[in-house]
Amino acid sequence: MNSPLLNDKVVLVSGGTQGLGAGIARRAAAEGAAGVAVTGRNADAGEKLAGELTKSGVAARFIKTDLADVEQARASVLETISVFGRIDCAVNAAGLTTRGTMLDTTPELFDEHIAVNLKSPFFIMAETIKHLRERGAPGNIVNVISIAELGGQPYLAPYVAAKAGLAGATRNAAHAHRWDKIRINGLDIGWTATDGEAETQRKFHGADDDWLEKANASVPMGKLGQVDEIAEFVVFLLSSRSGVVTGSVIDWDQNVIGGSD
Repeated sequence: MNSPLLNDKVVLVSGGTQGLGAGIARRAAAEGAAGVAVTGRNADAGEKLAGELTKSGVAARFIKTDLADVEQARASVLETISVFGRIDCAVNAAGLTTRGTMLDTTPELFDEHIAVNLKSPFFIMAETIKHLRERGAPGNIVNVISIAELGGQPYLAPYVAAKAGLAGATRNAAHAHRWDKIRINGLDIGWTATDGEAETQRKFHGADDDWLEKANASVPMGKLGQVDEIAEFVVFLLSSRSGVVTGSVIDWDQNVIGGSD
C-alpha cells in the first residue's frame, strides 16, 4: 500500500483560503502533510479553514497576506518556516481576474495584475528556494497559472500578460534549480467551477443563477474543471510520485490549443 503522497511535508498554499487554493490545502492535509499554511486576505475564511484542517489532525496556520504587497508575500514564507520549522512544498494558487482589454487597461490595473499574478508568486518561489538551498533539501513548487497565458480573451489583457510571465518564470526557475533537486512545475488550468468564478460571472458578464448549468453545457466534457480534480493533480506534482518532472507547464483544459473545427 502506498504511503500518503505528502507524508510529513510542510506545505504553503498562497491564496489558499477559498476556491481552488482551499481545495489544494484540504487535499494536502488528506495526503499526510505534517503542516499546512494558507494565505489570503479574508481572515474569517482563513481561520475557519485552518480550524477545519486542525480538527482533521493536521497542524495548520492561516497567515493573513495581501499579495498586492510583495513584502507580505515574502513574509508569508518566512512565517511558515517560523511556525513549522521548515517548508517543503509551495503552491501559488492565488489569482486576480479583474477585466481589462489592451485599450482600456490603465497602468494602475496593469500593475495590480503584475503584483498579484506575477511579482508575489515570483518572490514566494525565491524565498522558498533560498530556504531549501540553505537546508540542502529537495522541494517542490507548483504554480497555478491559466490556459489564458497562451492567448486568452480580449478582456483579459493584463491577466494574460502577468500569467504568461509566471509561466516563463516557472520554466526559468526549474532550469536554474534542477541540480538543487527542487522541482518546479505549472498548471495552465481552464475554466473552473469555483465560488470565485460564480462571482466573476455575475459581476463582469451579467450571469444569472443558472450560469453554471449553461457553462457546463457549453464545454466538451459537459462540466467545467473541478476543484477536487485539480487539487489532486497539484498534490501529485508536489509529491515524489511525479518522479523527475520539472519545468513543465501542463495544460489542464478540455479545449486543445491549436485545434480547429
